Amino acid sequence: MIEAHKIKMTFFPDEDFRYSEALRTLRTNLLFSGSKVKNILITSSAPNEGKSRISFDLARVFAESGKRTLYVDCDIRNSEFNRVHHITEKTVGLSQVLTGQVPIADCFYQTEEQPNLTMILAGPYSPNPTELFEDEMCDTLFQFVKGEGFDIVILDTAPIGTVIDAAILTKYADGAALVAESEVTSRRGFQHAKEQLDLTGVRFLGVIINKVNMSKDGYYGYSRYGKYGKYGKYGKYGYGYGYGYGKRRAEAEEKKEK
Repeated sequence: MIEAHKIKMTFFPDEDFRYSEALRTLRTNLLFSGSKVKNILITSSAPNEGKSRISFDLARVFAESGKRTLYVDCDIRNSEFNRVHHITEKTVGLSQVLTGQVPIADCFYQTEEQPNLTMILAGPYSPNPTELFEDEMCDTLFQFVKGEGFDIVILDTAPIGTVIDAAILTKYADGAALVAESEVTSRRGFQHAKEQLDLTGVRFLGVIINKVNMSKDGYYGYSRYGKYGKYGKYGKYGYGYGYGYGKRRAEAEEKKEK
């Protein structure tokens, strides 16, 4: 078992229990996807839909349930994770591992505040992530991760509707979920992102509806309302979250729109 480096970082408390319950419901639904679904890829159709926040918070609730969880920040084009979580220590990350600058075993991090959660950070910006994700070193990394026996691996990837990174990384995922921002994500943008996932052959786990205006009716039955103020580049979360999960339900909603 690896010996991860310890770092200090800022965690943002969930002040509204409904948000926490929505995340736990999402966790439960993912667990019911089957025992073989361990590596879960999270992506979106466009930037700023809250994908990274949901990915990391989902990893946290898996860890809180006792699952040995790995969060991998795969957005080596535009990661804001270190800045948002106030990580000031010198760290190494995914881009440095994939270019052979550091050994794989040196890129794992943990904190004292969150037991069972291990992280691989993105590392410095890379101008050619597509080539890095297609390199054999990426295979080597995920074989190493598999050998560590994590219960859950969350892959936080760049928006599939913008760049191809997530499509390449689906080869390491047992299933993928799409984050969509309520009343913002266009139907065309969402359909394009879904088509890109379908072309990879990865199992589609469902849709996570984000930033739902809770002054309206509930969305898919699970919702959260609360105020966060500023959270990194994702702006204000004054409306809250709602989660829609499951392929059949997403397809039913598409039929209604038609």
